Amino acid sequence: MTSGMSWILIIAIAIVGLVVQWKLKSVFKKYSKVLSPGGRTGAQIAERMLRDHGIHDVTVTCVKGQLTDHYNPKTKTVNLSEDVYKLNSVAAAAVAAHECGHAVQHEVGYGPLKLRSALVPVVNFSSQLSMIVIIIGLLIIKVSPILFWVGIAMFAMVFLFSVITLPVEFNASRRALAWLQSSNSLDDIEIKQAREALRWAASTYVVAALSSLASLLYYLGLGSRR
Repeated sequence: MTSGMSWILIIAIAIVGLVVQWKLKSVFKKYSKVLSPGGRTGAQIAERMLRDHGIHDVTVTCVKGQLTDHYNPKTKTVNLSEDVYKLNSVAAAAVAAHECGHAVQHEVGYGPLKLRSALVPVVNFSSQLSMIVIIIGLLIIKVSPILFWVGIAMFAMVFLFSVITLPVEFNASRRALAWLQSSNSLDDIEIKQAREALRWAASTYVVAALSSLASLLYYLGLGSRR
């Protein structure tokens, strides 16, 4: 792939990413106004889903920010943003159940989640230094190409992490929707709304993986030309 084509691909993916982020915020804003039956807040939905799966050592907490919801396997906490934690809505129920889906994955030893967790320290290190190593490696590639390929390997770990994240996120959403339906937490129409919200959330991870792939191909192209 030529440098020009790589740049076009990177820019196109960046634009798609902005559109997906806008759509995600729009959908969550829309379904944050749709009240869920039973009057349970996101926090109460999360606590019930954990209990129904026999998980009693995970704590549900409230964190600042918007769409900052996440599950921390180290501390065993389901961390929900304020709007999700406190509100009774379809969006809150979907997000809370999704994050509990990760807790269920952790409880049952879901393979992709275990692999992603194992890669976190390596990816944190690689994401911070890979760009620097690649740039320096390009400057001295004619003298010694080893450093460049070390940088490529580091960035490839970032790409691999983004790929492994995909089944983790999609599986958590499937677990969330299955429970929301079986527990009668949402009716059929609201399940469709929750599915739409989670689908757009998952799309951000797809864009991230494509962006990492495009960048990796660009760097490989630079190296091959030098």
